[in-house]
Amino acid sequence: MTAPSEARPAERFPLRVRIFWALFASWVAADFLTKRVAEDSLALHVPRPVIGDAFRFTLTYNPGAAMNFSLGDSSRVMFTIIAGVMLVVIFRMYRQTEDGDGWQAAALALIAGGALGNLLDRLRSARGVVDFIDVGVGDVRFWTFNVADMGVTVGAALLALLLWLRPQPESEPAAPADTPAAPPE
Repeated sequence: MTAPSEARPAERFPLRVRIFWALFASWVAADFLTKRVAEDSLALHVPRPVIGDAFRFTLTYNPGAAMNFSLGDSSRVMFTIIAGVMLVVIFRMYRQTEDGDGWQAAALALIAGGALGNLLDRLRSARGVVDFIDVGVGDVRFWTFNVADMGVTVGAALLALLLWLRPQPESEPAAPADTPAAPPE
C-alpha cells in the first residue's frame, strides 16, 4: 500500500476533476488556436471550400450572440456579463457534481470551455466573436460558428440528456393532515 503522498495523480484527484479540467483546458486551447488560424489565413467573408460547398471556412465576426442575436450598442457589455454569470453557474454545478460522474463533468467542461472561449473574444476585440465554420448547401446555410459554439451546444445537449435520464429521488409521501376537531355541540 502506498502512502498518501506517494499516490498517483489518478488516485489523488476524483474522476470529475480529471475529466473536467483536462477537457475544459483542451477546449479553450482548441478554440483559441483555431480562431487565430482562421484570422491569419482567411479573408473576411470569403468562403474557402473544405468539402465542396457543404462545408467551408468563412471568417466572420459576430458582435451579438448565437445566431447573430443582438442587443444593439450594449451587446458586447451585456453578453460579457451574461457569459460571466453563466460561467459562475457552471462552475457551481461542477463543484456539486459527484466525484465519479465523468459524463456530467465532461458536459460542464464543454459548456464552460465554449463560454470562456467566446468571452475571451468579446474581451479581446470590439468586432465580436470570431466565427468561421460554415455549413449548408448553396444559399441554405446554417449560422457560421466556431469550436466554442460546438462545445456549448454539445455540452448543453449532453447535460440535458444526463439530467433527463437521471433517476429522481423518491419523495416521501406527505404526512396525513390532522383531522379537524369536531365542532362543539
